[in-house]
Amino acid sequence: MFQGLSEKLESAFKNLKGESRINDLNIANTIKDIRRALIDADVNFKIAKEFTEKVRDKAVGQKVINAVSPGQLMVKIVQDELTELMGGEAATFNAVGNPAVILIAGLQGSGKTTFTGKLANHLKNKLGKSPLLVAADVYRPAAIDQLGVLAAQVGVELYSEVGNTDPVAIAKAAIAHARANNKNVVVIDTAGRLAVDEAMMLEVAAIKDAVNPTEILFVVDSMTGQDAVNTAKAFNDRLDFTGVVLTKLDGDTRGGAALTIKYTVNKPIKFVSSGEKLDTLDIFYPDRMAQRILGMGDITSLVEKAQAQFDEVEAKKLEKKIKKNQFDFQDFLTQLQQIKKMGNIKDLMGMIPGVGKAIKDVDINDNAFVGIEAMIKSMTPFERANPDSLTPSRKQRIAKGAGKDLAEVNAFMKQFDQMKQMMKTMNNMPMGGRFPGMKR
Repeated sequence: MFQGLSEKLESAFKNLKGESRINDLNIANTIKDIRRALIDADVNFKIAKEFTEKVRDKAVGQKVINAVSPGQLMVKIVQDELTELMGGEAATFNAVGNPAVILIAGLQGSGKTTFTGKLANHLKNKLGKSPLLVAADVYRPAAIDQLGVLAAQVGVELYSEVGNTDPVAIAKAAIAHARANNKNVVVIDTAGRLAVDEAMMLEVAAIKDAVNPTEILFVVDSMTGQDAVNTAKAFNDRLDFTGVVLTKLDGDTRGGAALTIKYTVNKPIKFVSSGEKLDTLDIFYPDRMAQRILGMGDITSLVEKAQAQFDEVEAKKLEKKIKKNQFDFQDFLTQLQQIKKMGNIKDLMGMIPGVGKAIKDVDINDNAFVGIEAMIKSMTPFERANPDSLTPSRKQRIAKGAGKDLAEVNAFMKQFDQMKQMMKTMNNMPMGGRFPGMKR
């Protein structure tokens, strides 16, 4: 995500490397490269020009203190301006009502239906709501089927009326059904088209007028770049939506939509989504996104993802086991499974400052742990709890059960021993290590 933009901005800041002060010449060269980087990222020229003028105005006349280099100061200025361009701060999301009604709109293929399922998961598991999904796309049977599958995966109810071709009537009936069945949020998935057309606009506007939604979210495929911004403007002119959702951020996106959609329609980005998994939905934080674009990582989001998966009580128990050198294979398997729930491994590593650039060309397979899990699952409960019990014959049996060579099992055992020793060493330090989700 934004890899090309990040690299070009980093190159732009090199104009100031080795400089002892900011002057008109090095500012001009840096600004020119920043503007070119933004335009290459599919940012509208007018917006790129206005952005860089703001950066230049803030940089001119800045005094550089001894502890900060000109390059660091310019990065800070650009970071602040990127944050402001994308909205300044995280927008609120209103899911309160009797019931709250969330209307989802967007073009066909934007990831609208998948997002509807992800939002239901977020409402249920993060906000403690009881959502009802509504299939108001009466033109594509596959859309209704897809929403039904997603509803089943989340564990929420789907409301649909087979044979009814009136989406307004379906939406109104769904709200009545929600009130009668104690559903406090109604999420309505509307029909999309391959392009903006009058019939679609009239239909979704009619649904809006009939149900008076609490939130109207416009879903945008971020891979479409500036076209997404133009589509958002067309929808906003008719719907006056309350927020934007950017999908497919894990794809080959140049970043133009994320950077400029707030500026263009003056509506905040509320959620960002990547992948197909239902838990890959995040609240959009402009400051965190600016940090990631500038290669600073996003430790805050990484810690939040960890806290959502790691139980603090269990983490304290695990810490005691590590201090006593009792960390076993079952503990390791549990940790692996929790890490996998946090999301795409490469994306998670990219949140660590400095790591994203280092691994940009490295292919990190999310299935990298499958072999290790297979080996541990081939052990008996006694063997998992007692790593020192693994005799050559036991290892041979484990290798056969996991479909591995004996050499692979031995290599894993050696790595496990080294990891145990490192954990013990870290926990013996004055400011001992902490597991994700634990407070000092």
